[in-house]
Amino acid sequence: MFPCLLSIPHGGTEVPKEVENLLILSPEDLLEDGDPFTQELYDLDAISKVVMKVARAIVDVNRAPNDLPPENPDGVLKTETAFGKRVYRTFPSRELMEELLRKYYYPYHRRIQEELDKEEVLIAFDCHSMAPVAPKIAPDKGKRPAFCLGDAHGRACPRDLTELLKKCLMEVFELPDKEVTINLPFAGGYITRTYGLKRKPWIQIETRRDLYMNWDKLKKDDRKLLKVRRKLSLSLSLFFDRAYL
Repeated sequence: MFPCLLSIPHGGTEVPKEVENLLILSPEDLLEDGDPFTQELYDLDAISKVVMKVARAIVDVNRAPNDLPPENPDGVLKTETAFGKRVYRTFPSRELMEELLRKYYYPYHRRIQEELDKEEVLIAFDCHSMAPVAPKIAPDKGKRPAFCLGDAHGRACPRDLTELLKKCLMEVFELPDKEVTINLPFAGGYITRTYGLKRKPWIQIETRRDLYMNWDKLKKDDRKLLKVRRKLSLSLSLFFDRAYL
């Protein structure tokens, strides 16, 4: 087993009963806003996993707990999705907001801290996927690389480890340098920045969605997903062989 923690914060699609009557998004909208099928994509042989079941549009555990609308419509609770779709008929009350954080947000972060305490966990990966072309709220424009690795500009993980993972992905997936970027367009979200290098190194991994699914139709491609998952596993195997011998 790989001596790592895999955090999958945006792979969930569940809608808590507390907001069922307020929500105006379709199941397809929820899938589009999150990281579709990443629970399966990153189903790798790791010692530790923390997986968020609730949809990103409802509770985003990769945000600070005080990162809220109206200051940020794409905060821990959201008024609109990453693609500009309104989330709620009526935005949750202050009491409901606190309940959502208490029941779904804080337990995820407690689990991360518990898993990081395990001696056998040497490094953690925050596992995501990204749209092939940047949506309107993104920091970038145009087509994206196959993979983006974020280490918060060296503050979450020593750069030599990030560079090593990049080389392993390039080797296994047979990709040119430009197809595996570091910190562009994503340098790492709240989870990576919060926990990185405080106890263990963290790297945020973003996989471009058209590599493993039919993004235009929001459909899973089992053949492509299995192929990419196997190569991700080979990449991590290579990484640990070289980094921790």
